[in-house]
Amino acid sequence: MKRTLDIVFVCILLIPSSLFLAVAALAVKISSRGPVLYWSSRVGRQNMLFSMPKFRTMHIGTPAVATHLLRDPERHLTPIGSFLRKSSLDELPQLWCILVGDMSFVGPRPALFNQVDLIALRTAAGVHALVPGLTGWAQINGRDELPIPKKVELDVEYLQRKSVSFDIKILLLTFLKVIRSDNVAH
Repeated sequence: MKRTLDIVFVCILLIPSSLFLAVAALAVKISSRGPVLYWSSRVGRQNMLFSMPKFRTMHIGTPAVATHLLRDPERHLTPIGSFLRKSSLDELPQLWCILVGDMSFVGPRPALFNQVDLIALRTAAGVHALVPGLTGWAQINGRDELPIPKKVELDVEYLQRKSVSFDIKILLLTFLKVIRSDNVAH
């Protein structure tokens, strides 16, 4: 049922979001050299790797690590990068991952391939069995500011409580967080 709802919602969202996708792509292309999309190697269900697209918000050559691990993340941002991150528009290309089944609208955010500590904790807790999400319980409870053990604790809570109604609650709370730009690393 969840997979069917993901496909239906992606198809519904693609029409109104196509204008945002086009404008964001043009802004990325005009504001900095390099490709419009950044394809990140991420850990999905059962710890299988997949490629996840985002609008590129960092300059070419930025190390492929979590933003909080960069020494001076602001210096790596493109001119449009901060806005795309604050508005979460950089995440829109992930609708593709939902459409092809690598992601869902709601689930634990996919770890970077090199976040070994996060992957190990999620695997030990059984969270690795979930399809990763565009948003999740941890994202609305702290997002980038949460320490890894707390993220995993919230991922486990999602695993235990997962349901269509809980997913709807998470989506609504995510919408409010995005509108307010809460807990977003710039």
